[in-house]
Amino acid sequence: MAGCYQVTVSTEDVAFAGTIDDVYITLVGQDGSSKHVKLDKSKVFSQIQVSTFTVTCSEDLGQLLEIHLEKQGGIIIKDSWLPAKVEVESPDGKVYTFPIYHWLTDSKKHFFREGAGLWLTFLCSLLFCLLRWAVYKEGIPLCMEADTLKSLPPDDRYPFTRELEFKFTAVAALILSDHAMKHWTEDAFFGYQFLNGVNPMMIQCCKTLPSKFPVPVDMNFSKSQLTLRTEMMKGNIFLCDYNILDGVETNTINGRKQFLAAPLVLLHKNEDDEMMPIAIQLKQKPGEDNPIFFPTDSEYDWLLAKTYVKSADFNLHELNYHLLRTHLLAEVFAVSLQRNLPRVHPVYKLLIRHTRYTLQINFLARKSLISVSGPVTLFTASGGKGMLTVLDRSVSSMTYRSLCIPDDIADRSLEDVPNFYYRDDGLKLWNIMHRLVVYITLIFYYKNDGMVQNDAELQNWIQEIFENGFLRRSETGIPQKFTTVTELVKFVTMVMFTCSVQHAAVNTGQYDLYGWMPNGPSTMQEPPPTQKGKADEASFLSTLPDVQTTVHILATIWLLSLQSSDAVRRYLHDFVEEHFTEDFAKYKVTTFQRDLMKLSEYIKCRNENLKLPYTFLDPKLVENSVAI
Repeated sequence: MAGCYQVTVSTEDVAFAGTIDDVYITLVGQDGSSKHVKLDKSKVFSQIQVSTFTVTCSEDLGQLLEIHLEKQGGIIIKDSWLPAKVEVESPDGKVYTFPIYHWLTDSKKHFFREGAGLWLTFLCSLLFCLLRWAVYKEGIPLCMEADTLKSLPPDDRYPFTRELEFKFTAVAALILSDHAMKHWTEDAFFGYQFLNGVNPMMIQCCKTLPSKFPVPVDMNFSKSQLTLRTEMMKGNIFLCDYNILDGVETNTINGRKQFLAAPLVLLHKNEDDEMMPIAIQLKQKPGEDNPIFFPTDSEYDWLLAKTYVKSADFNLHELNYHLLRTHLLAEVFAVSLQRNLPRVHPVYKLLIRHTRYTLQINFLARKSLISVSGPVTLFTASGGKGMLTVLDRSVSSMTYRSLCIPDDIADRSLEDVPNFYYRDDGLKLWNIMHRLVVYITLIFYYKNDGMVQNDAELQNWIQEIFENGFLRRSETGIPQKFTTVTELVKFVTMVMFTCSVQHAAVNTGQYDLYGWMPNGPSTMQEPPPTQKGKADEASFLSTLPDVQTTVHILATIWLLSLQSSDAVRRYLHDFVEEHFTEDFAKYKVTTFQRDLMKLSEYIKCRNENLKLPYTFLDPKLVENSVAI
């Protein structure tokens, strides 16, 4: 029986998404296929355009399974097209939705499955491209093989390339962070940043002092004559240990050897719920040439000790908690996703928005920021060989639990620390994400553990992440396979959180806090002091980075904090690409968005009463992916 199918084609709302080429379509159903039909060009496939066509078939095609799209243009002018979706209404009135969101750059046939199709029966042959793994440096996660920007898949490139934004001038970076500039010498602000700065990952509760940090346990401090021993017993003492930096070979900048401490920092939560530093040791091995500094020391002795800590924190934060644990891991998740999961797979639908532009931003970072001639290599204490040492040690110390904020907070015994907004907002965001993943995977798609175990594509995805991201290190705790739905839910939540929330936490505030150089020096020009009483203003200033280093690092930090000019569809609550077509899944996405907006309002209200608002994890400001 002959029938007419109404075909509605939507083009993406992205610059240059439209095409002037001829477009052809084939409808494929259980009972047959339509002819390869040329769509009426007069209806135009331009940006944001929605056009409807009629495709007539001699027989009913039955349930629609897929469509074939083909774009043919002129020999001289090569045009690209970015369709958003194709909706097909069958003669019986049923509507089938085919999510596209894929650049068509050639004249080949492209195949798209129906969005609510039986995804478990699909094979990897339906993937659009097979990305290849490459080793950037031994000992760190693998990356995508790419020699030029054009070798990246079109879907992973910025519509407006940010390459020019990487070729910045330092001029715009000279607008300094006001708060850090005014308060950087204060102990309260120093301690605050371990909780709510750009590196809230170091601090942990300390119940027993490590033997390498021989602070007298009967030492009195604060106005109440409290002792270290009693405060440790109460859970009010905290430790930051930068042992990863011990013995790292340091850089030479402008012909001058640089220095990097591997400090230990002891902090006390005082009666006013402030996190106050009470002792600093700048090297790991105790000794006469490695004094422990206290707030009661001279002004410049104590300030210098804190500044060495800030420099160490800068270097470890950028390489471990920013580069490795967000950028490099996000690329591993993205490459494995595209290599192993078809576009109709529920995990692909959940995660694809969290990989947006990550491949391009990391490609540009390897070509500029961390290249041999990049500012991170040239103008940080850990640049050069030291960078690889720190990354290798950081990979060795990375665990699955440390990537999951509920586990990480528990392992560091930070559940009850007051005024810890990274924890408060981060846990709420994790729980909101977790609920969405539970509903999408556990309730709607995977009915039992056996379905997870038998999903070969899913198992290939996690296996490649284990091999190429965590370098087959079973001690990390990263799963090598999924055996239960619960395991899958936790891992997918972790990926979503890492690529969005965690990156926002360690990236967004960099210029706010590092924009005043003494609050986060990239390097120190003198070795850590071996005795007290020698520091003064002149020696302190001579220890800080030189002007050239400062300008280059400030420009880099400004760039890393810069929001992309392409800010459309970047935030957690945005789901412009409608990969989920089923009513239940779409309803749960709406619930997810509503929960995020409630949290955003809560954070806004809380911040009105804070002297220093914590905005880094406001859902309205958290970008979906590692795209900067």
